[in-house]
Amino acid sequence: MSLSTVADKVIVITGAGSGIGRALALRCARAGALLALADWDAGRLAETVGLVREAGATTVCHDLVDVSDRAAVAAWASAVVERLGRVDLVVNNAGVTATGDFTDLTYDDLDWIVGVNFYGVVHGSKEFLPHLIASGNGALVNISSLFGLVSAPGQSAYNATKYAVRGLTEAIREEMLIAGHPVTVTCVHPGGIRTGISRHGRKAAGLDGARIDALFDDRLARMSPDRAAEIILAGALAGKPRVLVGLDAHVIHHAARLLGARYQDVVARLHRRAGAS
Repeated sequence: MSLSTVADKVIVITGAGSGIGRALALRCARAGALLALADWDAGRLAETVGLVREAGATTVCHDLVDVSDRAAVAAWASAVVERLGRVDLVVNNAGVTATGDFTDLTYDDLDWIVGVNFYGVVHGSKEFLPHLIASGNGALVNISSLFGLVSAPGQSAYNATKYAVRGLTEAIREEMLIAGHPVTVTCVHPGGIRTGISRHGRKAAGLDGARIDALFDDRLARMSPDRAAEIILAGALAGKPRVLVGLDAHVIHHAARLLGARYQDVVARLHRRAGAS
């Protein structure tokens, strides 16, 4: 059994200050959800809170939370349940990028992205799952990426974390099924979405950050966050185990499946050709 609606449900969203997280919060607000929102950026979170209240949300709990901080997430989860009484749907959405060849990324870059992208999902899943189980009909949604299905040069650290999110989420789903717990588990793989993730991410020394951001914004980010949120919520409410978001996600994923491991050779050739042009 899966959730049929978000109306009057307690919806928890990390990374709610912008992008997909904000779009999810707005859609849930318009549908009559009770919201528990978190982000690490106070200004962006405050903007989201104002927008969801304008959209009709009557109950909005909002907290500054660094999802890489285990104790902070644990305290936040307890506070959400104390304030709102239960949790029905959790979306572990917070994520960052660290662009650059693996040899050029620093250990600090690697620790940072693993802390947010992987441990952020670990912490959110670990702390909220008992409450989702207790709800009697909960849903856990973890945001991976198209790059959790296929790899790309210059995104080794991002790939690693998003593959890890996929593996974690799929195993949690299996465990919920085996135990008979009333929780659906969905892993989401967005393609290029028009968010600020590139602009707010890190780049290895020597890279042209403005050029990378422009490439993402102008050529790769095709879908609006609102459309992505619509697809994600529909998938979550249907209890789908996997949700691909965007035509690019569907096409690239299926092409890679057809090519097998040889897709890596194709990607490398295309990357060299683009660099030479």
